[in-house]
Amino acid sequence: MERVIYRGAEAEIILSRYLGREVVKKRRIPKSYRLKELDFRLRSSRTREEAKLIMESRKAGVPVPIVYDVDLLNCTLTMEFVKGERVKELLSRVSKEERRDICVEIGKNIAKLHNRGIIHGDLTTSNMIFLKRIYFIDFGLGSFSKEIEDRGVDLHLLLEAFKSAHSEHEDLFSYVLEGYREKYDGDFREIKRKLDEISKRGRYIKWR
Repeated sequence: MERVIYRGAEAEIILSRYLGREVVKKRRIPKSYRLKELDFRLRSSRTREEAKLIMESRKAGVPVPIVYDVDLLNCTLTMEFVKGERVKELLSRVSKEERRDICVEIGKNIAKLHNRGIIHGDLTTSNMIFLKRIYFIDFGLGSFSKEIEDRGVDLHLLLEAFKSAHSEHEDLFSYVLEGYREKYDGDFREIKRKLDEISKRGRYIKWR
């Protein structure tokens, strides 16, 4: 018995079973406004790319769902169902010390991704699940890149997510950067400069 638990613009998330396990299937939805052949190629390649990103993330030591099956014909990923709590909700109910520990751990994991050339593309606390540790999910907008700009944009997305969803805790992102600096293999000052530059760009655009 399959049940759709979330439907977004690009994909639907289906609760299902696979080889006796409870799993989630991520199925990319066809777009009627695109040529049928082009639409299939885009959805299929994006499915393959997301599977690679998830598997490389696991090799980097970042907790992610196990990928059980990649069905390119139906543009569907079958993955472990991480039955935990979204970090978005978790941060609002734990102590200040626990919030700090969670954010430091988030930063360490982002650095591990970036060290391996993985850009998540949608870093928000809604895309992190806590189940004994922090799992990163939904790499649908992710990519492989070693560019400082892309790493800066990735971190800036999370900064904006914190401002939006966790504005009552202003210190959280500084803890993320603390963890990131600890695990990042490159020059952290370069990343910090890029992050500040991107933040200024955003303020300039808003001001205009």
